[in-house]
Amino acid sequence: MADALSAASPLVIWTSLGFICGRWLPAVIPQWLGRGLYWVGVPIQIFALVRQTNFAELIWLAPVLAFVALIVGYVLAQSLYAWQQRYFQPQWLQYTPPFLSSTVPEGESRRFQGSYLIASILGNTGFVGLGVSIPLLSAAALPWATFYAITQNALGTYGLGSFLGQYYGKGNDQPWWRALAVIPTVPTLWAAMAGFATHDLSFPEAIETLCEMDIHLVIPLAFLLTGIRLSCLPGWQSFRIALLPILVKTLLLPLTMMAIAYGLGLRGDTLLAIAIMAGTPTAFAALILAEEYELNTEIPPAAIALSTLSFVVVLPLWVCLCRQVLT
Repeated sequence: MADALSAASPLVIWTSLGFICGRWLPAVIPQWLGRGLYWVGVPIQIFALVRQTNFAELIWLAPVLAFVALIVGYVLAQSLYAWQQRYFQPQWLQYTPPFLSSTVPEGESRRFQGSYLIASILGNTGFVGLGVSIPLLSAAALPWATFYAITQNALGTYGLGSFLGQYYGKGNDQPWWRALAVIPTVPTLWAAMAGFATHDLSFPEAIETLCEMDIHLVIPLAFLLTGIRLSCLPGWQSFRIALLPILVKTLLLPLTMMAIAYGLGLRGDTLLAIAIMAGTPTAFAALILAEEYELNTEIPPAAIALSTLSFVVVLPLWVCLCRQVLT
């Protein structure tokens, strides 16, 4: 419990600071910070972590589990959505169009479903996931979180996320395979390959020191950016419609992935790495995809906010289960 609170405290402190300051910062600050982390900070972090990884373990299972989590998340989200639509439709969970007419416009429920699926499946594994994992996990378990994050970033955000946005979105007539063309441009993927290629090489001490500094500098900057982005999110009145994706993202998906990983023989911090990554808050990319593909834009901001708060609450539970119960 103490370890979980210690690991979550930077998330709470730096995110709160970003949230407080975000309303007064020029819009260009979070833009520069986000692009800097995406193109420089996180790739160097991934590069350094891959170089420190001992590949004697079954690390290849981590990206496999990340891919499985995408499929499981999709199935869980679709099943819960269908169940809610058919058997359980309380008024407070229904989508209310933001205009006087009570008739939902044609195609709106489809765009609503697209945003719901993306918010339920895509996690903030790069910023929040790795930011919590680095101080919390052991050196042997950290590579599992690293490779999970890389797979989620490449295949999840820019693969499945783009595909769902294109499929459920408005006015997108490009073929589905166009969504996958962006994967080779993901900088963390190239950083991981560079780490693999130079794994057994020795760099000058200054470069190694800079890489180590980057690992610890990216964490507060990523949390700070999270807070800034949260302070700027619209649609705070739409929390009720984010409850279903939060149920999937915060509880159902991590519990299911923990069961799968436990059945495969993972224990301790390795199991915890899978639980943390599967249960990370909804990615900010969900909002970007909703805007890009003209999906419903009310769900992602509410899901990001609520899932960030709920992640802090449930993190001690994952630590307790993986380190004390499921041993």
